[in-house]
Amino acid sequence: MLGFIKKSLSKTAEAIKTVAPKKKISFSKEEIEDILLEADVEYELIELILDQTYQEKITRDILRSKLLATLAYTTYKEPEYKAPFVELIVGVNGAGKTTTISKLAYRYKDEGKKVMLGAGDTFRAAAIEQLTQWANKLDIPIVASKQGHDSSAVAYDTIDSAKAKEYDNVIIDTAGRLHTQTNLANELKKINRICDKAHSGAPHRTVLIIDGTQGNSAIAQAKAFNEMIGVDGIIITKLDGTAKGGSVFSIAYALELPILYVGTGEQPENLTPFDKYEFVDGLLDAIFQEED
Repeated sequence: MLGFIKKSLSKTAEAIKTVAPKKKISFSKEEIEDILLEADVEYELIELILDQTYQEKITRDILRSKLLATLAYTTYKEPEYKAPFVELIVGVNGAGKTTTISKLAYRYKDEGKKVMLGAGDTFRAAAIEQLTQWANKLDIPIVASKQGHDSSAVAYDTIDSAKAKEYDNVIIDTAGRLHTQTNLANELKKINRICDKAHSGAPHRTVLIIDGTQGNSAIAQAKAFNEMIGVDGIIITKLDGTAKGGSVFSIAYALELPILYVGTGEQPENLTPFDKYEFVDGLLDAIFQEED
């Protein structure tokens, strides 16, 4: 797992080299500030970290404890539920929702679970087609309708079918954008209500998909989704394709939400459970020289 996470930080490591070309055992506060800024850690969070650090020289152990503290909210506890476990996937268009749904479905199927998908993004025909293609490729059933149909009805039918056929997991896609944010909020809230009508307590988990290449600019968008519908966890996509790996700290700290997985490639199996220790160590390996 560490291999996948470290590999996903390779572009961030390259960016760090532009301000710290040589690894050292310790750095000054000013050097650490430059390094973290280059990795796209938010400036306010860097200041908070350094203001609480009284040593003049920052060692790996010192920075490790500070970075881990910013990820204090990353623990996720699965709620009690009666099968099927229903997940609602939210996020803006282009963040990687559809691909991430396929990765989650692949993961559950690989664990021996019966999975059903719901093509709830009825706002875009392309979203329905893309998710249907993934479902066919993975040999997983999908409930879909035509563009413009009621997305809440799709969610209801998916859950109802999964219950009747005794499926373990339901994953429902949602629209990333409607004409206004108010429309989007109303649609998501309606889907939430209908899910609960179809299966008491559903959705059991609402997952926000964040595009890792957006870095800290994704924070405002994530806060908006959290206010609209309430988010239980985050999946960060495209982490392997960005030099902004440090934004993970800012996102986790600002939202106080667990990071469930990170996307580490294009294939269905490229979804890695987020481990804060492995993530921090992967970043620190790019900065510090090993002590003798």
